[in-house]
Amino acid sequence: MVDNWLVVMQFLLAAIGVYQFTLSLFGIYRKKKHIQHEPKKTFAVLVAAHNEATVIDALMENLKTLDYPKDMYDVFVICDNCTDNTAEIVRAHGWTACERHNPQQRGKGFAIEWMLKNLWEMERQFDAVVMIDADNLVSTDFLTEMNNDLCSGARVIQGYIDTKNPHDSWITAAYGVTYWYCNRLWQLSRTNLKMANFLGGTGMCFESKLLQEMGWGATSLVEDLEFTVRCVKNGVNPVFNYKARVFDEKPLTFKASARQRLRWMQGHFTVARRYFFPLMWQSIKERNLAKFDTALYSMTVYTVLITFLLTAYIWVDAAFFNGPNFPTLTEILPPWLFVGSIVMTCAAFILALVLEGVRSPRIYASLLTFPIFLLSWWPITFYAFFTQNNKVWSHTEHTRVVRLEDVQGKQA
Repeated sequence: MVDNWLVVMQFLLAAIGVYQFTLSLFGIYRKKKHIQHEPKKTFAVLVAAHNEATVIDALMENLKTLDYPKDMYDVFVICDNCTDNTAEIVRAHGWTACERHNPQQRGKGFAIEWMLKNLWEMERQFDAVVMIDADNLVSTDFLTEMNNDLCSGARVIQGYIDTKNPHDSWITAAYGVTYWYCNRLWQLSRTNLKMANFLGGTGMCFESKLLQEMGWGATSLVEDLEFTVRCVKNGVNPVFNYKARVFDEKPLTFKASARQRLRWMQGHFTVARRYFFPLMWQSIKERNLAKFDTALYSMTVYTVLITFLLTAYIWVDAAFFNGPNFPTLTEILPPWLFVGSIVMTCAAFILALVLEGVRSPRIYASLLTFPIFLLSWWPITFYAFFTQNNKVWSHTEHTRVVRLEDVQGKQA
């Protein structure tokens, strides 16, 4: 019985891998035609900030340079339990600083929910709400691209999340490779297939009417995934705008990265518990591929956990008990399939870099240490499983300033 279950789990994991790889192939092609609209939509740009005095100045300057009519957008910085001078810096730039003090409900999700309630009570109402992080920078055409999608009928939009500092360390390079891969071979592939895209926590745009209808309600540690699932469940598929760039600062050290990814995985377990079965059942009843795909994505954290446990079991069995003592796919299927799968997985990351125009030798050299970054997800996810009830938001500290011209100069 145990052997049968082990074989079933191996086949399920392999099937999921084949499914994801097949979908990724649809991201190779990118449509170059893009419908342009005159500026029609007004935007409230929300910036979640907690003690961000080091980096907030660069973003405030950046938001003044957007090539969108200045009277059609305004910036609101949520100074969430700040103890530094973030609010003063914001006001010095002429933007609105909204100070929130609630030590019991800390974190981005709670801060956004609080800000939205205040926003709906203001005299001026906006057509859409954009959410970005305090350490981010955005391309000057960001709101123009959001306007294009909103005018084309989109209600929830995710911009292209790029990396602000991919050359700082091997960790930031690994983040860069991951996001270039995800943008091209995950997000764009689903755009081409007209499926639901996934929100990434920053560079997001929401139709105000939708937010008022649904409410925010996403207060888990991964508010982006939670709101994605709720949208898809309600028949609203988020779309991906390839041209609207948001540059996100990544942690410099493995320790900081592990702390951030642990928070993500803890939150993923919460979302999977709440939404996987209802959404999967709904996708089957409606024969809806977008809902099936989103449900499967919400379960990724369990896929990673089971892969880790199964791999560890195989290694222990082979090392200490002269295994394998149960059927494995390496015995059932031809060996060339496994060699081919490893080669194709490696090739997919290289292909993504080539397609995205990455030319830096340092980034390609970082592929040598990239497997360490990927494998480190296993123990992080394992630990997250036992600490998934933790609701404490871990803040990533930022120590230096990067401006848009610096990012664009390095990219060029």
